[in-house]
Formats: sequence, structure tokens, C-alpha cells
Amino acid sequence: MTRPYSGEQGDEFFKFSVFLVLNNRILSVCAASIILMATRGNVAPVAPLYKYAAVSVSNVLATTCQYEALKYVSFPVQTLGKCAKMIPVMIWGYFINSRRYDGADISVAAFITLGCTIFALYGDVSSKASKSGANTSTYGVGLMLGYLGFDGFTSTFQDKLFKGYQMETYNQMIWVNTCSAAVSFLWLFSDSSIGQAFDFVGRHPKVMYDIMILSTASMLGQLCILYTIREFGALLFATIMTTRQFLSILLSCIIFMHPLTLQQWGGTCMVFGALYYNAFIKAGRKAAKKSDAVKLDGTEDEESDNLIAKPER
Repeated sequence: MTRPYSGEQGDEFFKFSVFLVLNNRILSVCAASIILMATRGNVAPVAPLYKYAAVSVSNVLATTCQYEALKYVSFPVQTLGKCAKMIPVMIWGYFINSRRYDGADISVAAFITLGCTIFALYGDVSSKASKSGANTSTYGVGLMLGYLGFDGFTSTFQDKLFKGYQMETYNQMIWVNTCSAAVSFLWLFSDSSIGQAFDFVGRHPKVMYDIMILSTASMLGQLCILYTIREFGALLFATIMTTRQFLSILLSCIIFMHPLTLQQWGGTCMVFGALYYNAFIKAGRKAAKKSDAVKLDGTEDEESDNLIAKPER
């Protein structure tokens, strides 16, 4: 999306974000189908199709916003923005699953918002591949906000489906991605960009190799994401992505020369510090609850032993 492909007509940029989504989803459907057939899992839909479709539509919109944003904002900006995923997950969790969050969660969300705001205000956030203009960065930030909103709904509603229907990871993967592939194809067909995308691939065959690498990585990532959401919930998934995002920013600064200002590094440290603090607090609470449960069991066992050992009069 940000690197040109050279050919007879000069350098060209690949502009078809939905075409990338279509390829990602087709490969994911194939992988999930193979796994379900090999394990003899349940291929038939467990939930109503419109619920799979709701997840797929929000997922397609989120992925498209993510790819499109790279045209207007730099990769570190997009990566740090993804760390704010915790905020829309909390909002959607309140409305969809009627969840309540304590003061620590709200404080962490506030620090993340402040850190991302500092990052955006101090330093250039636009992509090198974007056209010059005052509105490009604003448009890119708007796309990132769209990504966060749609992606937060996707993971929260996936969590609801897993808990409400006790479905397998691969069952949700195959049906959500089937709906997503259909939505992507209709999108490409409606604006006549599917033919342009194939023409681009014909002029630059190397792009298909890059698309397959991206699709494979996306498919493997989906497997990990779905398993994490199913076993641990959407909020924990949003938290454990922290280390990957931080390493992505560091590698982007080194490999693609995306220098950050001192204030941007301060905002970055604020975001990751808040997330790590949140993870540390939650781990401490779980350990305390486990310890209290063990003590309670020990007390009950001791009382039971005393009753058994007490002689009758």
C-alpha cells in the first residue's frame, strides 16, 4: 500500500484495500474448512446466519479502514492507535454484554487516550506515500477511529457468540469469513474495482506473492485471535496485544525510517505503561482471589475434620 511496484507504465501503488480483504477471507475459509474436515468438527452454522453476517460486515469495514489508513498516516501512528482498542471494547462490552468496569480500567483507558492524543499532536503523523495537504492526516485519523469502532464491535460480538452458542473456533471462522468474502466481492463488483485490481495484478505479478504472504499471516493471526477471545475474552485480547504493537513501532522506526519526536516517545511510553500496569493489576487480583479460595477451602476442610473427630456425648 505504501511501496510502489515498478513496470512498463512506471511506478504504481496498489490501491485496492477490499481486494486484499477478499483474498484474506478466501484463504481463511479454505483453512477453516480443511481443519473442520480433518477433525470432523461441526461445519453447519451454530448461530443464525445474520449474527455471523454482523461480525463479518464489521470485520470487513474494520480491515478496510486499517488498510486505507496506511495511505494517509504513518505506520507507527496506526500501530499506536490500535493500542486504544481497549476503549471501544469497553464501550461495546457495556452495551452488548452489559459489562461493568472498575475505576482502574477507566483510568487505564483515559491514559491511553491521552497518550495517543499527545502522539498525534506532537510530530508528523502523515504517511510518506500520502499526497500533500492539510486534510490527509485528519482523514487518516478518521479512518483509524473507524477501524477502532468496527474492530471493537467485532471482537465483543465474537465473544458474545462464543459464550452464547458454545461454538468451535473454526466454526465461527468459516462462516464469518464466508460472509466477509461475499461482502468484499459485492463491494468490489459494485464499484467496478475488481477488474482494475486484476489488471494491476496482471501488470505487476509480484503483488500476488505479497498478497498471499499477507493473507497467510492474516489467517494465522485469526486463529490466534479467535482462540484468545474464546478462552479469555475480548478485553484481555486487547491487552495482550501490547508487546506486539510496541515491537512493531520500534521495527518500523528502524527499518522504514519513521523518526519520532521526544513528545511522541513520551505518549508511546504513557500508552504502553498504562497497559502493562493494567495487566499487572489484573494478575495481582487473580492471584489474590485464588489465594483466598485456597484459604477458604482449607478452613472448610479443617472445620469438617473437627466435626468428624469430635466425640459424641
